[in-house]
Order: sequence, then structure tokens, then C-alpha cells
Amino acid sequence: MKVSYKFYRKCYRAARFFLGIFYRFTTIGSGNIPEGAALVCANHSSNTDPFLIAFAFGIDRHMHIIAKAELFRIPVISFFMRRLGMIRVDRGILDLGTVKTSLGYLKSDGKVVIFPEGTRVASEDAVAAKIGAIKLAERAGVPIVPVYTPRKKRLFRKMEVIIGKSYTIEKTKEKRSQEDYENLTTELMHRIRELGGAQ
Repeated sequence: MKVSYKFYRKCYRAARFFLGIFYRFTTIGSGNIPEGAALVCANHSSNTDPFLIAFAFGIDRHMHIIAKAELFRIPVISFFMRRLGMIRVDRGILDLGTVKTSLGYLKSDGKVVIFPEGTRVASEDAVAAKIGAIKLAERAGVPIVPVYTPRKKRLFRKMEVIIGKSYTIEKTKEKRSQEDYENLTTELMHRIRELGGAQ
């Protein structure tokens, strides 16, 4: 199915209006958004997180969000997700199909959104983050943009989406070990949590 940016803009406006009724949100760190391709990595606690991140980056940036495969099996939802350019992932593991699709968007100067925790998490350090985000950023050679969304989202209460400074994974001559990737993932999650004041 062909991805439509016009369709994305229409859905963006509708979702922005609807969610704006229930949530008051502001963006901090808009100046940290790099031009061109980037891998946006955020914590994940609610189904509204993908929307909040898209709103934080603005309507002029088409965000390609990696989402769990189960959602793509629901006919109506699947239609919207595919037209919006969302990326299917099976059980939080970056399989070849996910990697290929993500790299395609990144090579086209797009922005891909991934939640390293792999699932919704109510508190910090509740799960071990997956190393797939680091591997994808390394392979694509694009900057990582850490983003923090509040764990607790209350209706009609003000909240902030915080965009941190981007950084890149340093290239090495030797192949990285599993431990290397785990350490880099721990660093990434620390950067994300630090934005929200969690050490």
C-alpha cells in the first residue's frame, strides 16, 4: 500500500484536534531536532505516546513509527497504519523486514520512531530495553534523538514532551559484542530518563 504524506497530514490534524481536547501538552527542545534522517527513541507508557511524539516534531515531519505486529492484523487499524507509513515489528525484535523498511525511510531522509523498551512500561527500569534501536542507528549511520514522554498522563493536565540533543553511535573497526550493544542501550535509556529528571 502506498504511503501518503497528504493522508498523514489529514490524520495528524484530526488527532491533534481530538487529543488536544483531553490533553494539554507542550514541547521542550524543538531546537534539538536534526534536519534529515534520524532515529527517534523514546520511553513508552501509553498508547498516546506515538501521537504525542508526532505532535512534538510537527506536521511538516513525517514520522514513521515502529509498532507491534498485532495491530497490523486488525483490518481498519492496519489500513490507517500502512497508509501512514508505520512499520511493523514482530514481538519487539527488529527482523529483516522491519530493518529493510526502516532503512528505506532513513535513506530517504525520513525519521523513524522506535520504543526501545518494546512494550508499555509504567515505571522506570521496569524492563530491560532491547538492543535493536542501537543496531539500527549504527547500520543506518543516522543520529539518535532521545525523547521523554511523561509516564503518568492525566486528562486535562499539562504535560511536557522533551526532545533531547541528538548523538551518533561511534563506528568501530571490530564487530561489537552483545555486551557492547547492551551497554549502549543502557546509555540510551539513561539519556531518555535523564530528560524526565530520572537518574
